[in-house]
Amino acid sequence: MKNENIPADIKSKSLKETRDEIDAILRKLESQETNLGDSIGDYQRLIQLNKHIDFLFKKKFKEISDNNE
Repeated sequence: MKNENIPADIKSKSLKETRDEIDAILRKLESQETNLGDSIGDYQRLIQLNKHIDFLFKKKFKEISDNNE
């Protein structure tokens, strides 16, 4: 499992912190006051946050699998 290309500030987040940031970005993107430049950066951040969540789930799955062997 690799957690490459994910900024350190995201890698240090818990699952809840990551989810909370995703929710905040989605609320911002859904608002009427967003501009395209900000939206692109927010979208890229969402992709990185999603990769981090995927990494956390895979890591937890591996831990559970290893404990059940």
